[in-house]
Amino acid sequence: MEAEQWTVQIYIAEEGDDTSVRAVLSTKDKTHITGVGHAHRNPADRPAPEIGDELAVARALTDPGSRLLSVTSEGITQFTGPTSW
Repeated sequence: MEAEQWTVQIYIAEEGDDTSVRAVLSTKDKTHITGVGHAHRNPADRPAPEIGDELAVARALTDPGSRLLSVTSEGITQFTGPTSW
C-alpha cells in the first residue's frame, strides 16, 4: 500500500502585538482548503512572544479541519442522501 501525502503550508505575519496566520491544506488532487487564525499578544506575554504565534497557528489549523468536515459531509450527502445527525 502506497502512502498518500497531503501538505499544510503555514504563513505567519506579525505586526506589533498582532499575529495573523494562513494555513493552506493541499491534497493530492490539488484541492486547497485555507484556514485563518489571529491572535493579539497580551503585554504580559512579552517574555514568551511565541505564544501569540502558537495561538494563531492553532486557530488557523482548526479552521481548515472544520472546513474539510463540511466538504466531506456534503460529499457523503451526494452519495447517500440527507442524514439526521
